[in-house]
Amino acid sequence: MTDELRRQALDALTRARSRTAALTSCVDEPELIAQHSPLMSPLVWDLAHIGNQEEQWLLRTVGGREPLRPEIDSIYDAFEHPRAKRPTLPLLPPAEARVYASDVRGRVLDILERTPLEGGPLVDAGFAFGMIAQHEQQHDETMLITHQLRKGPAALAAPEPPVHDRGPLPREVLVPGGAFTMGTSTEPWALDNERPAHRRIVPAFHIDTVPVTCGEYQAFIEDGGYRERLWWADEGWNQIRQHDIGAPLFWRRQGGVWLRRRFGVVEEVPPEEPVLHVSWYEADAYARWAGRRLPTEAEWEKAARHDPRTGTDHRYPWGDEDPTPSHANLGQRHLRPAAAGSYPHGASPLGVRQLIGDVWEWTSSDFLPYPGFAAFPYREYSEVFFGSEHKVLRGGSFAVDTVACRGTFRNWDLPVRRQIFAGFRTARDAEGNAGPEVHGSSDSHRGSDGSMA
Repeated sequence: MTDELRRQALDALTRARSRTAALTSCVDEPELIAQHSPLMSPLVWDLAHIGNQEEQWLLRTVGGREPLRPEIDSIYDAFEHPRAKRPTLPLLPPAEARVYASDVRGRVLDILERTPLEGGPLVDAGFAFGMIAQHEQQHDETMLITHQLRKGPAALAAPEPPVHDRGPLPREVLVPGGAFTMGTSTEPWALDNERPAHRRIVPAFHIDTVPVTCGEYQAFIEDGGYRERLWWADEGWNQIRQHDIGAPLFWRRQGGVWLRRRFGVVEEVPPEEPVLHVSWYEADAYARWAGRRLPTEAEWEKAARHDPRTGTDHRYPWGDEDPTPSHANLGQRHLRPAAAGSYPHGASPLGVRQLIGDVWEWTSSDFLPYPGFAAFPYREYSEVFFGSEHKVLRGGSFAVDTVACRGTFRNWDLPVRRQIFAGFRTARDAEGNAGPEVHGSSDSHRGSDGSMA
């Protein structure tokens, strides 16, 4: 079993580094050093930060080795320096950053070979190695966002997503009410905010079979959705008025046709694709306009993991098997979402599709800890973000690797964010249900959005 865990950790680390190299070798040095948006770091900062985190956790903490570059720890501390200020720091130049990250990785592979993968929560089942692989993949997704934001010709290429014969699909699926197990206590590389597993009682609800498409979202625009105050939360209305927002990010109308810019290519907006680059406020406004609402986080996870026929809760909609290319659009295999209704092999037992991959999906819930939460191995991963400022996203996107995507995985961001690869699906109450979600315990109570307050 230990040899298999080492193989899994090695595979995850190697896959992440290969992707990092691809994202940083496809542009020249000025592009790596430049800040393409104040929302994002220069690509070269991400590159060295990846190496620095790996050094701190795997070389120093797990391996007990002497620091290689302790003088740069402060420079690559994400909490010490906001993204907009990072270009002013004395960053390692690209060549030096590559050498540093490679040097760290070589030593880490030696530590992986020698470390018993047991004896404490940081090393049990190779957790620390899995954590670092997830961290690198999360920064790879961040760098892919930077590539989307950068101006100029395309620097990345990938094949088109597969075309699936979706056949006729229902608009929505009824998810029966009742209890299910939310979160996990057994997934070996799950991060602290996914833990612990706990019972939730979720009343019956309907959820969209597929994510909301660009064509459906265009109908909202054409119906004056961005001009009608009725659909918008106060903060969202202020945001679209202040910044003159009238469509998803990267969209523009030309000659009666909606166009978008995608990784340096301008193309007509595909109506059958899940809509992308919308904020939580835009998703919430669309749902109101459609006479529906965003699903709560618990509703989303129940739809994605619970099989009502057997009463079991799985790792993924399709079961416990790791994702394959037939299940979901993950891992930057393609540079766009697949058409809504794709990946029938990845459907849930109730027939809900594309819950994993393609687009992150906004939920109505604030990012809050589960009952019994304990920060591990550091507060700054999750705990400092808990509260009403951040909304939960679920499911992963085409930019997410399989190591950082599962049915319990939780993402979060500010509700104004539009550069991320986020879309949504909608839900509605079933007839006569008592509300979106409650805990199983008798002293639970619900916040105004249905999530636990």
